[in-house]
Amino acid sequence: MKFYVLSDNIDTCMGMRLTGIDGVVVHEAAEVELELKKAFSDNEIGIILMTQKLISLCSDVVFNYKLHYKRPLIVEIPDRHATSNIGDSISRYIREAIGIKI
Repeated sequence: MKFYVLSDNIDTCMGMRLTGIDGVVVHEAAEVELELKKAFSDNEIGIILMTQKLISLCSDVVFNYKLHYKRPLIVEIPDRHATSNIGDSISRYIREAIGIKI
């Protein structure tokens, strides 16, 4: 099982590469969707790490994958420009998945 990173900046991608995690740098929603599709078709990838900015850029697509696919797991990671609270994303995901606001 491999990790894979989708990042909006080269620094995060290079940092992950130093730990042995491959990935790509993307900036547009269409690029994110294409790379997610590729990652989901690779049976060796078990966890996709995505920066907060990319998840907010195309949150509907990401949450659709989270709700309808068991694998790979999509994990939101902060990058050096992170300003949002990851807890808000987790609460939103739970609210959309099971209909309970926490």
